[in-house]
Amino acid sequence: MLNILFLLFFAPTTAHQFHVSKSQIEYNQEAQTLQISVHIFLDDLEVAIEEIGGGKNFLCTEKETPEAVAVLQQYLRRHLLVSVDDTPRDYEFLGKELSEDLAAIWCYLEIKNVEAPKNIAVTNRILMDLHDDQKNTVHIIGPQKQQGYFMFEKGNSIETMSF
Repeated sequence: MLNILFLLFFAPTTAHQFHVSKSQIEYNQEAQTLQISVHIFLDDLEVAIEEIGGGKNFLCTEKETPEAVAVLQQYLRRHLLVSVDDTPRDYEFLGKELSEDLAAIWCYLEIKNVEAPKNIAVTNRILMDLHDDQKNTVHIIGPQKQQGYFMFEKGNSIETMSF
């Protein structure tokens, strides 16, 4: 309830002026998983989901629709793709939560059964169909903590990191 009151009385009335999402993909050698965190502005995500026919879902509010999580998962599966060693991999949706500033949503995903990847390819088109100036950053932490950082934008939505 406090989140809704905050949004009604203190949230800015104009849309944010920058369009960016951020993600992190980290290889967990012990669990043999890729752990993925995705941070997306909530207002933009709601509009993008509505535009593809997903309806208004009121994500992370008391009015959240019963189908909200399924629609969110469907959106992510269309716009965030991951391949490991040149093989497309599906991820499990672990959950979501509202960011501390109440302006964005964190989504948590996981790819299981990943043994010491030689490369990870990412296609990130999150919100690019909504904003021409959309930028999506992805930080990858691979085996032996090797790191890479990519900036995705319209026309450049696929990157690969080799280890």
